Amino acid sequence: MASSDSPLFPLITMLLVAALVLVHPAASHRPLIGGCQASGYLPGKSGHCDPGFDSDCCQPGKSYPQYRCSPPVSGHTRAQLTVNCFEENCDGGAPSECDGQYHSDKDMVVALSTGWYHGGSRCHKMIRINGNGRSVVAKVVDECDSVNGCDDDHDFQPPCPNNVVDGSPAVWAALGIDTDVGVYDITWSDE
Repeated sequence: MASSDSPLFPLITMLLVAALVLVHPAASHRPLIGGCQASGYLPGKSGHCDPGFDSDCCQPGKSYPQYRCSPPVSGHTRAQLTVNCFEENCDGGAPSECDGQYHSDKDMVVALSTGWYHGGSRCHKMIRINGNGRSVVAKVVDECDSVNGCDDDHDFQPPCPNNVVDGSPAVWAALGIDTDVGVYDITWSDE
């Protein structure tokens, strides 16, 4: 090893520190989706879960990442379009966060991941969704909760990822995408 008087000492010290950072247990919590780190992990609990629209159902013993943040919004924010039923007695669970109401699947409505929902600041605002060579406008009516889940209010589904635009079947139809696809790459922006 080089002595502290050696010109190699600072370089060796930096390399050792870098190696320690890489093997430290906290390094396993690196940024996941869109540069946003998981804020915690939710233990799975099973219950009555409607697997309609290929919804995931929580599994006991499995941990699910929770996110309080989402990727930054730009003119062409990349996201995953998922499908959600906003009607009563559907896989969406509770009424919409923005107005406490259910909405028809014929309405052009969406729920946004927690970070993009931003405490309701986008409630009733319109967003533009681009996918499949088409562009549509939809109203934000709900949060796709990226923190909570695996309970009755969330139909025993895990928390949403942090990059989801959860669209009604009408949004999917307007984009010309079959809801059986389940997840589709899109971009979106504030209107």
